[in-house]
Amino acid sequence: MARILLADDEKSMRNVVEHIVVQGGHEFLYAKNGADALALFADRAPDLVILDVMMPDMNGFDACDAIRRRDQDVPVMFLSAKGDIVDKSMGFKMGCDDYLVKPFSPAELALRIEALLRRRDHARPDAAAKRSTIEAGDLVLDLGSYEAVKAGRPLDLTAKEFEILSFMAQHPGQVFTRDQLFENVWGEDAVSDANTITVFIRKIREKVEDDPSKPRYVLTVWGVGYKFAAFSTVHQAR
Repeated sequence: MARILLADDEKSMRNVVEHIVVQGGHEFLYAKNGADALALFADRAPDLVILDVMMPDMNGFDACDAIRRRDQDVPVMFLSAKGDIVDKSMGFKMGCDDYLVKPFSPAELALRIEALLRRRDHARPDAAAKRSTIEAGDLVLDLGSYEAVKAGRPLDLTAKEFEILSFMAQHPGQVFTRDQLFENVWGEDAVSDANTITVFIRKIREKVEDDPSKPRYVLTVWGVGYKFAAFSTVHQAR
């Protein structure tokens, strides 16, 4: 059973999400604004955080940024009526792992919750017994610790950014569509729009590439999707 925290100032929305969370066999916590959500986060250590954007006292973007300063690994999802690319870009910039626009299908929210929890479980140390690293030029990815280092300098990748980058790096030279990346990294059928992957790729390039406008690692194949440059090597621990 996971502990899931929702921050939303609308009681009707809290009731809907509570039903979905409880039906999934999880514990439900709620806050009415971002400030209260941070207090609950510090006190109860939830396994997943779901944030609305527009809330009194502290909005969801600021709450997400504050959470990421404390914890780089806990999954964070935005659940908001603000669905244009500018808002989604801001959400991913603040460090969220997923962004679902209201109104939404309860079944889709349930799927996304379970997918995020699975990724969290896979990232835990006990799931990293078969540890391996990927080396590509001066970039090193440690699949066990979710650590990325470039030229000896640690990179501040979110968990989802690391998962996308490491998945592509394990298949150097192979082209993936946006839907294929979503299916393989999120572990479910593609229910997100293409902009989700586009935003993630842009953020990854900003952190990994020397010049994001001239990428060396994560390459665009126009009209198809993306690929990782074909010079990475995977080293599997024995």
